[in-house]
Amino acid sequence: MRKLLLGSVAAGLMLVAGLAQAQETKTIAVSIPAADHGWTGGVVYHAQEQAKRLEQRYPGLKVIVKTSPDGASQANALQDLTTQGIDALVTLPHNSDELTDPIRQVKEKGVFITVVDRALTDNSVADLYVAGNNPALGRVAGEYIKEKLNGKGNVVVIRGLPIVIDEERNKGFDEGIAGSEIKVLDRQFGNWSRDDAFKVMQDYLAKFPQIDAVWTQDDDMAVGVLEAISQAKREDIQFVIAGAGMKDMIKKVMDGDKMIPVDILYPPAMVAVAMDLTAAGLYDHLPVRGNYILDATLVTKENAKDFYYPDSPF
Repeated sequence: MRKLLLGSVAAGLMLVAGLAQAQETKTIAVSIPAADHGWTGGVVYHAQEQAKRLEQRYPGLKVIVKTSPDGASQANALQDLTTQGIDALVTLPHNSDELTDPIRQVKEKGVFITVVDRALTDNSVADLYVAGNNPALGRVAGEYIKEKLNGKGNVVVIRGLPIVIDEERNKGFDEGIAGSEIKVLDRQFGNWSRDDAFKVMQDYLAKFPQIDAVWTQDDDMAVGVLEAISQAKREDIQFVIAGAGMKDMIKKVMDGDKMIPVDILYPPAMVAVAMDLTAAGLYDHLPVRGNYILDATLVTKENAKDFYYPDSPF
């Protein structure tokens, strides 16, 4: 009788273990923009690398990384991914307006939704939101410029795109320079593009004979800015402050380049953080809902090595 009981218990435990193992089979879809500029290239790289790590950590996990060249293509990709029976979606939307409803439709099928970087127009759609600190990115830049210029000087600003992220960064910058005699000569959109920022900086250089510093919202744009300054052989500009964590800019900080004395983090690796948290919610049942905002860390010569990813395209 005892053997029969033990056998029944063992069989029950094996059944439970088998059920648990079956329940461990999960699929996470990752829908992100294609690498249309440096930062999104970094997003794609970190998403693909993190997918490999997560599949090793959780043997039952399948991670599908899908890139899309535009909003319409991403909406179609979301439909295709949903038909594959996904448990969670990690997505960096091309734009909020176009993608909010398609992502809501995915959520209505019982899928856990993690939104990265670009918030949706309806915040209730996302179960988890992971992003950099946009107001702080601007504020840290403003505070550094104010300190570096001893509270007085002429600055030009190159903004990103006319979206919420840009507005938050721009407002933060104004807070950072508040109380000083820093004069912002002009603000124009560079569309987070090296070529566009190059043209904007050329315009600034033609208009203003004295510029002490440049703040550009993105490391990609800083590449164009530095090229315009170099071609014009302007020596009045003391430094350029940008942000994101591009490896080329981090290397300049590491090497003590006087034109790029610091950088401010808004890392494309945030997509890996989002994927990691999502998997932890699925497998480890951790309470990962809500907002997860990364610090806008000031990268200096002293700490730059901690943020240098030589194998990343960005």
